[in-house]
Amino acid sequence: MFVRIVKMSFHSKFIPDFLKMFDEKKSFIKKSEGCLLLELYQDKSNPETFFTYSHWENEHDLENYRNSELFIETWKQTKTYFNDKPQAWSVNKL
Repeated sequence: MFVRIVKMSFHSKFIPDFLKMFDEKKSFIKKSEGCLLLELYQDKSNPETFFTYSHWENEHDLENYRNSELFIETWKQTKTYFNDKPQAWSVNKL
């Protein structure tokens, strides 16, 4: 198992749109093969900054999800809300 952390920063005016979209898509993402956990966090000091935190069985499952129509459509929409370049990390849980 490994963890994927993605940091995203949004224009304030688009935060409600992003949250609505995430709420609509999260159950489908969680049903992706190998997805064990999906959570969304908002930075306490900068409300425009969000993090997704997900656990995956293996990297192959994450790559399959990243190549899925669900991810492609979701990411395409999400990118329109950004006010900065996203960052992502794949880390091992110790």
